[in-house]
Amino acid sequence: MQSQTPYLALVDIARRAKAQATGLPGRREIKPYWTGIGFSLLDNHFVASMDDVVELLEVPQHTFIPGVQPWVKGVSNVRGRLLPLIDLAAFYGGYLSGPRQQRRVLVLERDKTYVGLIVDKLFGMQHLAFEYAREAPTDLSEPFAPMVHGQFVLQQHRWLVLDMRALIKDVRFMDAALR
Repeated sequence: MQSQTPYLALVDIARRAKAQATGLPGRREIKPYWTGIGFSLLDNHFVASMDDVVELLEVPQHTFIPGVQPWVKGVSNVRGRLLPLIDLAAFYGGYLSGPRQQRRVLVLERDKTYVGLIVDKLFGMQHLAFEYAREAPTDLSEPFAPMVHGQFVLQQHRWLVLDMRALIKDVRFMDAALR
């Protein structure tokens, strides 16, 4: 048996490693996508822009506020800030239908508005390829049709893009006092 120099031993190890190594993965086309927070409300799947939602919470304990619209559930102290809680289904004329333990709050903070929207269920981050993007559907009911600015259609699901900025600018949403 012939003794190898350390260099030749390393060359032999490298040759055997290359022979057993798998190749690099094939090239894949990278598709552009849009990321949003998915949630369900009134038997629809929605997504909201990551730019609009600053936090996700379980529904916190809250205090009832007299003299406000019935869709205002109350106010909660979240880390020292008062967070108004809005039942988004009630705002649109419906009812939250999911089990209470699945309900979540989407916290929005835009300009001087800080508000929590209670929804039926949260699906977390949704990465939706632009190739599935479509114009806003024409078959939506009137209450939230003006707030939907597009949709993504994937298999049997359609994800409606709810424009939270349009919601915050809605006069009815901002006028929560009873008249």
